[in-house]
Amino acid sequence: MDNLVFSNMLHRPARTLVSVLGIAIGVLLIVFTIGLANGTMRERATREANVGAEIMFRASGTFGLQGAESFRLPLVMTGTLAKIEGVKAAVPLGQTSVEADTNTGSRLIDGVNFKEYAEMARLKIIEGRAIETGDEAMIDTGFQRQKKFKIGDRVNMWERDFTIVGTYEPAAGGRIKIPLQTMQAQLGGENQCTAILISIKEGFTAQQVADTIHEKFPDNQIIFTKDLEELYMSGFPAMNVFLNVIIGVAAVISALVILLTMYTTVTERTRQIGILKSLGMSNAQIAWTIAQEAMLISFCGVVAGVVLTVLLRFALTRITTLEVEISPLVLAITLVVGLAGGALGALYPALRAARLDAVEALSYE
Repeated sequence: MDNLVFSNMLHRPARTLVSVLGIAIGVLLIVFTIGLANGTMRERATREANVGAEIMFRASGTFGLQGAESFRLPLVMTGTLAKIEGVKAAVPLGQTSVEADTNTGSRLIDGVNFKEYAEMARLKIIEGRAIETGDEAMIDTGFQRQKKFKIGDRVNMWERDFTIVGTYEPAAGGRIKIPLQTMQAQLGGENQCTAILISIKEGFTAQQVADTIHEKFPDNQIIFTKDLEELYMSGFPAMNVFLNVIIGVAAVISALVILLTMYTTVTERTRQIGILKSLGMSNAQIAWTIAQEAMLISFCGVVAGVVLTVLLRFALTRITTLEVEISPLVLAITLVVGLAGGALGALYPALRAARLDAVEALSYE
């Protein structure tokens, strides 16, 4: 029977190949879309957490992590927090989002006093110099490679040109950094910031220091940077709905491709099915043969889709800073969806083949 399944697939190689590619597109839709969404969020969360601080202190009522917060946290609180037992350093941070040619349509920008921020985040200047004042900007080397920027090039934000004066490593926080004073003036937040980054002294835990800070400032938000990845992943409910829709659409595509392929196969092989029945093959065996062929095509389509995703991921990471995460869980879900779609698509053709009358099938032309 296995030989019969393989011979059926090779009987029409072009049609089998088109069917495999059709399923591969559905798989690519699932794996790549989910991988791009998760990879992008995890990469951003990793950069946000890679600032050398264990705690992010924010104003009460601050919502989200998208850089849409207003400047409501007084800078004088930086000195107050720095004096709390267990606090090694407290650094003010301004964050906002500007329009950009990214997959999300916006880019996170950091406003910092670069010397103290770099000391906390352990940043090293690779080329040029640190930002000081005015319309100056620094970028990380990954962003520089992607955009092919050089020292002295300009980045347009708020309909103004910011001159790139230096690059740094490693990537931490927003990919573009400008002087905090410049951001404050632009957004009307003089002597204020959106968050304060807090690093912890040895011998103390982040939880201990957070409890002390909470006692002094019970209304303010305290976020552990180690939790940023989880917060990013759970902070986009609409994204989860979108990804579920993508999975559903891909499953339907796979099922329809298999349905069309196997229905055509049964129609073309009506006489052959009659011969098999006349030789004693049962209805269940005939239906199982059709189902096996469909699931084998589905499996090949899943493998082809994963290979295409890996190739696309390789090309994408070469020319952009986007990350595509290919997790075992997503691959397992994709395999199940692909095989389930193939099984459902083959259900009607298999039942139709099993119900064919042997005499009528033998006389079919």
